[in-house]
Amino acid sequence: MSINIKKAKEEFKNYVKNYNPEDPKIALKIAHIQRVSQKAKELAENLKLSDEDIELAELIGLLHDIGRFEQLKIYNTFIDQKSINHAKQGIKVLFEDNLIRDFVQEDKYDNIIRKAILNHNKGFLDIDKDLNEKELLHTKIIRDADKWDIFYVLSNEKMSILYGENINKQTINKEIYREFFEDRNINYKNINSGLDLAIAHFAYVYDFNYKFTLEKIKSEKVLTNLYSRFNIDDSKTSEEFNNVYNYAKEYLNNQLIS
Repeated sequence: MSINIKKAKEEFKNYVKNYNPEDPKIALKIAHIQRVSQKAKELAENLKLSDEDIELAELIGLLHDIGRFEQLKIYNTFIDQKSINHAKQGIKVLFEDNLIRDFVQEDKYDNIIRKAILNHNKGFLDIDKDLNEKELLHTKIIRDADKWDIFYVLSNEKMSILYGENINKQTINKEIYREFFEDRNINYKNINSGLDLAIAHFAYVYDFNYKFTLEKIKSEKVLTNLYSRFNIDDSKTSEEFNNVYNYAKEYLNNQLIS
C-alpha cells in the first residue's frame, strides 16, 4: 500500500511544532484536524471502501486544514473573508512548497488530494463540476467529516473564540435569515456578526452527503447542544433563532426517514 498513514501523522505533528501550541486557536485547530481525520476514516469504512481509499480519506482529513496555521500566524483569524482562503493556502503549502512529499511519497494521489481540499470549504452549489468519480467521492467524505466535527467544536469550545464577544446582544441579518429558509445556502458575504455565522453553521445540516453522518449528527444531539449555548437578549431575535433551530432539526429528521 502506498500510503503510510502512521508516518503522515508523525509528519503532521512535526509540522505543527512550528506554531505555538499554547495558543488556544492553534490547539483547537490541531485537535479538530486529528478528529476529522478519524471521522473521515470512520465514514470511509462505513461506505465499505477499499483499504487504500480508507487510508486516503484519513490522509485528506489530516491535510484538509493545513493552511489554517499560516492563516492564523499572518492574520490572527480563521475567518477566510477577513484574510485568505485557507483551502487555497493549504494547496500552496502542500504543492507549491512541496510539503506533500513529506506525507505521501507517491504522486498518484495528488490530484484527488488537491481537489478534495480545494472543495472542502466551498458552498455546496460551488463545488467544481468537473470532478471525476474518485475526486467527488473524497470531496464528499471530507466535507461530511469536516462539518460533523465542526458541530462538535461548536458545542464544546469557548463561545468567544467561535463567535466573538457579546453574541447574545446581536441581531440576525435579514438576508441571512431569508437565505437559511429559502435558499438553504448561506452567502458568507452577507455575514455581519457572530450570530449570522451561527445561522450559517445551522445551515450545514443541508450539506451532508451521507445518512451515516446525519445519523451521527442526530445521535450526538449537536443541534440541540449548539442551540442551548445561546441566551439571546432581544425577544424578536430569540424567536428567529428558535425558528432556525427548529427548522434545522425538522430537516434533519426528514432526511433520515426519506
